[in-house]
Amino acid sequence: MPSWDDVVRIGSGLPEVEESTWYRTPALKVRGRGFARLRTEAEGALVLMCSLEEKEALLASGDPAYSTTPHYDGHGSILVDLDRVDAGQLAELVEEAWRRKAPPSVLRARDG
Repeated sequence: MPSWDDVVRIGSGLPEVEESTWYRTPALKVRGRGFARLRTEAEGALVLMCSLEEKEALLASGDPAYSTTPHYDGHGSILVDLDRVDAGQLAELVEEAWRRKAPPSVLRARDG
């Protein structure tokens, strides 16, 4: 099962990622823009940025690794249970979250 350390390892392989905090919790940012945050609230989970369409698809899949709360209604982010998520899927989601927040110049440099 993946851990926050795995999220950091995946994120650190992407350009201009820094470990930081966001809402006083551990986070990953690209040029100061948060894309992943470890929640410490009662229900825990990892918050990853995503499109609303991707969020709907992940929730509709019925996979128990993905959830949301009323706080995130209408917002492009998904809650990911690190105890339940597949490591390969997590890597894809982290990179997609990074892509949503990375500036165009950073994306161009990455994609060549």
